[in-house]
Amino acid sequence: MIDHLGVVVGDYAKSQAFYREALAPVGYSKVVEVPAGFDGGGATTGFCHADGSDFWIGTGDRPTPPLHLAFRAPSRAAVDAFHAAAVAAGGRDNGAPGLRPRYHANYYAAYVLDPDGRNIEAVCHDAP
Repeated sequence: MIDHLGVVVGDYAKSQAFYREALAPVGYSKVVEVPAGFDGGGATTGFCHADGSDFWIGTGDRPTPPLHLAFRAPSRAAVDAFHAAAVAAGGRDNGAPGLRPRYHANYYAAYVLDPDGRNIEAVCHDAP
């Protein structure tokens, strides 16, 4: 289990808005913003889930995709909501919500490219 993950983003404000909207349906919320220079580094924003896992974005050298991030969703409806929110927040569709039986019979996922071109997924493994 991953406790937390951080990535460098190209446009901090755009990515902050994107992830705030895209991750809300799967249970993440913005919990802290650390300004540039606070600890000698760039600006960072942390998004936290009730399960204790964190996802951080920050400023730094320009990121180089590809990178694939998958966030577990509590339901298929949350996957659908993630996809809609992510596209509305400026993400590019990279796979509409639906079953992906090549992984397993109940693998329900959606994919969106974030502002830096990373493949961001929401996935639910539960039966309907």
